[in-house]
Amino acid sequence: MGNAIRLLYRKCINPTTYDGSHGVSALSGDLYNFETTSQVPEKLGSYVVSSKRAQANWYGKILEAWKQAEPRPQTDEEAARLVIVTLKGHKKADVEGLLSFYGLPSPHKLDEVSNGSPSPVSVPEGVRFELHTLPVDTKSVADGDTVTVYVSSKDPIVSSSVPKEVKLAVAKRAKAREKKNYTEADALHKTIIASGYRMINFQNDEVLGKKFRIRLRGIDSPESKMPFGKEAHDELLKMVEGKTLKVLVYTEDRYGRCVGDIYCNGKFVQEVMLKKGLAWHYVAYDKRAELAKWENEARQKRIGLWSSSNPEKPWEWRKNKRGGN
Repeated sequence: MGNAIRLLYRKCINPTTYDGSHGVSALSGDLYNFETTSQVPEKLGSYVVSSKRAQANWYGKILEAWKQAEPRPQTDEEAARLVIVTLKGHKKADVEGLLSFYGLPSPHKLDEVSNGSPSPVSVPEGVRFELHTLPVDTKSVADGDTVTVYVSSKDPIVSSSVPKEVKLAVAKRAKAREKKNYTEADALHKTIIASGYRMINFQNDEVLGKKFRIRLRGIDSPESKMPFGKEAHDELLKMVEGKTLKVLVYTEDRYGRCVGDIYCNGKFVQEVMLKKGLAWHYVAYDKRAELAKWENEARQKRIGLWSSSNPEKPWEWRKNKRGGN
């Protein structure tokens, strides 16, 4: 039954024959086609300046953003905003060409349509880059405000910076596995891991992922040995385990971690942690009013760490453990 529906869908909406005038439905159809065939529309090349390989990268990123959007774009304006945000940093001619191909509003027209109202998928000021991760595993969550993620080496953020020695180790490992020489394959994987990468099973395939340590921006959860430290860890793990994440990265801290906002299945992770009383608003590093609001809501309900009349602040706890140094 499922195959019959897919066949009917493809016959009714042929993703390779759009002439740029069908808007959100055409883009949705092409994303579906790309997911099943990895092919981009043939006629797109006459609208953009970059190669087919680059076009495939765009569609992969847009497809992932489309899946994570809640609700998914229903209008041409919503689809255009998603494309613009997802392809931020790419060539202007490519972004505008892609919008033109589907008959979607240009950035200028989009501003006119919105009449100055905030875009529902706008990227906050200060974001340096955006990560779309592979599924998070159980061991990746250190505590309530830190998580280790991996991003596919096919993602444009990573693809241009994979070291040659890592690529070579991946190729040698694949050959070793073909020969069922698993001892050599395991040794090569250790080399890959030592370089900050890992082979990850994803959608019935092995994908090379680059490691990123993420410090959740604007919150500070109790340390593992503090009251509610375990609860904070478990809540974050419950939210992200097995999920792909969107991470908006603002900066890097002194420990080499990316400091960013994390979104999972359309939920803003920091918001959940604050509302459940499992994190403090880290006001010394982030002045956003909404974070203070969510913390205050939990305080008033006396939930989580706020069930105590005077919970110890994690930054003060760490300072005391260091002996005040």
